Amino acid sequence: MDNRFADRFAAFKSDTKESLDDLITKIKVKEMIEEKEEKSKLYKTIGIIVAVLNQLLVRSGREEQALMTTLAGLVVVLMILVQEISHLFD
Repeated sequence: MDNRFADRFAAFKSDTKESLDDLITKIKVKEMIEEKEEKSKLYKTIGIIVAVLNQLLVRSGREEQALMTTLAGLVVVLMILVQEISHLFD
């Protein structure tokens, strides 16, 4: 009788550990997806701001400043990407 109980307990303990491992993995994946979505929103926001500023400056006759704004936006995004790539190698 004790042997059956021990076997059932061992099986339950094993299933529980696997379930916890699966749950931890799912949580980590969900966090990674949320982080990716936040970064995607950041890139889109920067793009929209740069595009609006560019259009405003072009329509007001300041093409050179519009070009500089676009280049500044590109530099900002490239700096963020370089930081992200450096995190991959850490």
